[in-house]
Parts: sequence; C-alpha cells; structure tokens
Amino acid sequence: MSLTNSPNSLLSFNHRHVISSVSTNSELIDAIKNTSLAADELHLLTAETQSAGRGQRGRSWQSPLGNVYLSLYHPVTMPVSGLLSLIIGVELAKMPVIDELNKQLNAQGLNPIGVKWANDLGFYNTSPLSDKPAEGNIGYQINQQTDLNANNSSHTSENTDQQIIYFNKLAGILIEPVWCASKLVGVVMGVGLNVQATPTLTAQTCEGMSYQALSLQDIYQQLEPIGAAPLPKLSSLYQQITNALIASISCFHSVMIEKSSVEVTAANDFMQQFNTLDALAGLRLQVTQKHNGQSQIITGTACGIDAQGCLQLRQDNGKLAALFTGRIDVIGKY
Repeated sequence: MSLTNSPNSLLSFNHRHVISSVSTNSELIDAIKNTSLAADELHLLTAETQSAGRGQRGRSWQSPLGNVYLSLYHPVTMPVSGLLSLIIGVELAKMPVIDELNKQLNAQGLNPIGVKWANDLGFYNTSPLSDKPAEGNIGYQINQQTDLNANNSSHTSENTDQQIIYFNKLAGILIEPVWCASKLVGVVMGVGLNVQATPTLTAQTCEGMSYQALSLQDIYQQLEPIGAAPLPKLSSLYQQITNALIASISCFHSVMIEKSSVEVTAANDFMQQFNTLDALAGLRLQVTQKHNGQSQIITGTACGIDAQGCLQLRQDNGKLAALFTGRIDVIGKY
C-alpha cells in the first residue's frame, strides 16, 4: 500500500497492511513475544477488518469494512499507566480531520468531538433523550440509528430513576504493555475509528454500555455542503493516527520524567489541552464500581482528571473522589 510522506512517514516504519486480522493488537503482541518482530523497533499493523477485535476489559470491537483498525507497537522502558490512554485521546482529537470537524461543529453550536475518560472519542447530546433534537440535526440522526430499547431494557438506570444520556462513540483506544521474559519491552496502542461504517449495536454487541456508534461519515453527511471534499482516505487517516500515537509516547515520557523534577511544563500543557477536550466536563455522572462482587454506585459532577489520570468526581455530599475505574453513565448536566 502506498502512503503519502509526512514528518513521520509510514514508509519509514515496519508497516504491514492486511485484509483481515483476528485482532491487530493481539497479532502485534504475539509477534513481539515470539520474536518474529524485533522488540526494539516500531511496528505498525493496519487491517481492513477484524474477526475478533477487542476493546477494554475483554469487550468485543465490531469491525465492519470501511473503518480504521490500527495498532502501533512502540518500545518503552518505563511502566505504562492509564494516563497514556488519555494522552492518546487528546492527540487523536488534535488530528487534522477531527480538528476541522470540531471547528464546523462549534460554528453550528453543536457538541464537538472530545475525549471521554478513559478510552473513547465522541460526544454527548446533553439534552434528555426524550426531547429529540430537530430532524436533520446530527443528534437526531444518531439517536435514530439504533433502537436503544434493543440495546438496553430501558433508558433509565437499573439503580436510579435518572435518565441516561447515551455517548456517541467515534473511536476507541486500547493500550497493552508487552512483556518478554518478565521484562517490559514496549506497548501496543490500538485505535479503532469508525470512518465509513457505523457498527450496528445490539444488546449483545453493546455489552451493557450506554453508548451508540457514530462514524465520520455520519458527521460529514450532516455538516458538509453538496460538492464538498470527501472523507479522507484511509491511508491519510493511518498517517494521522500514527503521528498522534508517536506524539503521545513523547508526551507521556515527558510527563513521567517531570514527576521527579520541579518542571511541569509538559504536564500542565497536557492538562490544559485535556480540559478543553473533556467530553464529561460539567456533566452529572452515575459511576458503578465493583467491590468484593458487590456493585457500589456514586453520583456527582465530573471535574476533570488528576495528575495520575484518575477521574475527579465532585460527589453529591461535596467530597471529591478520584476514580481509577468504573462504569460511567451520564445522567444530566450540572
């Protein structure tokens, strides 16, 4: 596959493109572990579809043709934390294709594409689902794509009578450290981006999560006038995403180094950028966590992240909680 040159041209990487992969993340990890790929080099794998794509916590990733399925292996020596996933989200949101769309979304007073803690790109329609946006509006189109009652038994939580606002998910991120002989050698960063195809979500494929699928094509069809430029080619998106992933590793390295020094320039820059792209900012959340097999639910308002990448939640009792994990459901605006 011929790809255009850029400051980080894919032509200079060990890039392999396949028609179908079981999982681009899994294939790279296995190849590094069995030494068929060198652990001290960059490796990029792109696929037109995946037969068993993976998301967070073992969830499946639907992989219809027409979208981006990309994994980049990068050698690292320092421990990888969840902060890297948030940094990747910010860098992906800064890609030319997303940046341009966000300018148009903002100009029309629509919610821009942002980073949802901790692994997704997309946005919320923060008006209640019962109050449908006007037909022809992006929110209306997306809300009509799938029968939400087929994905969940109702639009309300099983534990509260609050109405849940669904997340319109454009992309997901999966980072996985790679170990060889009990030694950390690198990290695989996987990105699935819905470009031309919007995965059809059912009760099974949605896996209980409160989101709907969204594609770049969905947004382009609503925003672009007749005769406007078409969607970027997949080869261009491979390039933009790879550049974003490499920039993410550089930023992560700088932030981690700063933790042992008085300089916090990179960390401050990242936090400022995240705050402008935070899809949860100011929203009321219901967070479900598992403790000893029991579900615990807390509610409050999203207040960004802390220096470790934990979600900050201002609870209804006024206390600030730092959350490392948990299921996030948006139940309204603050």
